[in-house]
Amino acid sequence: MDESTTTAAASGELEAYYGLPRQVVYCRRCVLSNQRPSSYPEFKHTADRRTPTLHIGEDGICDACRYAERKADIDWQAREEELHRLLDRHRKNDGSYDCLVPGSGGKDSAYAAWKLKYEYGMHPLTITWPPLLYTDYGRRNFRNWIEVGGFDNVTYKPNGRVHRLLTRLAIENLLHPFQTFILGQKNLAPKMALQFGIPLVFYGEPEAEYGNPIAETQSSLRDASYFAMRDLSEIYLGGVSVERLIAEHGLCLNDLAPYLPADHRALEAGRIEVHYLGYYLKWTPQEAYYFAVEHTGFEPRPVRTQGTYSKYNSIDDKIDDLHYYTTWLKFGLGRASYDASQEIRNRHLTRDEGVALVKRFDGEFPDRYLDEVLDYLELPRSRFDQLCERARSPHLWRKEGGEWRLRHPVWEAG
Repeated sequence: MDESTTTAAASGELEAYYGLPRQVVYCRRCVLSNQRPSSYPEFKHTADRRTPTLHIGEDGICDACRYAERKADIDWQAREEELHRLLDRHRKNDGSYDCLVPGSGGKDSAYAAWKLKYEYGMHPLTITWPPLLYTDYGRRNFRNWIEVGGFDNVTYKPNGRVHRLLTRLAIENLLHPFQTFILGQKNLAPKMALQFGIPLVFYGEPEAEYGNPIAETQSSLRDASYFAMRDLSEIYLGGVSVERLIAEHGLCLNDLAPYLPADHRALEAGRIEVHYLGYYLKWTPQEAYYFAVEHTGFEPRPVRTQGTYSKYNSIDDKIDDLHYYTTWLKFGLGRASYDASQEIRNRHLTRDEGVALVKRFDGEFPDRYLDEVLDYLELPRSRFDQLCERARSPHLWRKEGGEWRLRHPVWEAG
């Protein structure tokens, strides 16, 4: 591999937490490194298993950038014709729901739902697993999505006591504030489709846009095993087994059901199909933002998001900023790294500009909503600070003059 993609020196015998690679390697095109989990193990219960991470090839190019490169060669007209054939097979003429779009009214779900209903003549049901704590503008965007956009919506609000407990446990055991939200967001849609008898579920962008395995882009169809549950004994929520959650925390299986995947037998029987709309339509986040502003009244944050330079990505939940701060602590990659990498791939930034933005904003402390979030979770600030202090992997971090510094920041990687 090109020397410019590697750090000046390997980490030697320094311990690598979370099963991360010891040697830090940055993509030559964007600003992500091989420390980024490529498929976040949402049911993972320990911090020492091997973690699948972003693949960077011998040429120094990561899978996310390679996928962006391939998008330029896709025959998008042919892909859209393929979409028409899929929709024609499932479109219902009686006005009943024939597809389901999960979302919260952000730019991507607004784009997907509007396209399916008004451009392709489908009858979507939108469903929402709401944020832990809505921001004011996030709540307005959700309302505008439904009222201005004109969509039916089912919102599933989980048991607040259970949700707080599982979120607090996820922070305590995994420093993963977003786990409970991600589980609901991922697992609710197939279960609701089964309940309503809706044959199609559409998510927005393929996850390869962000660095998940590029092989997942060979089809729009998401494999049923991704959403299906087989063995309850293998599932951990907040780093705690289902058995212990029931025995030690006074929960019952019904309390945990919203976070668990659908029964694999129903999914594998082909009663529903889960697709990425971004497989059929060329998906550009900035264009989706402009589209949502025009068609559903989407509004960005009135201020810059802490930890990055943008105002419109993932802004509906007050815990969002905290989540990206923890990815910086655990993987050396904060919110600016993710935002800049995507904009580099879409040719809205140069890599040098991206590096400068990462140097300036990554790791900015998210104090805007922190006290409110911790109070809601009944997690003392002193305990949270302790968890953050111990989360830094030795192969990524060193302490100088009482301050933590990355051993191998992207601006020193070449």
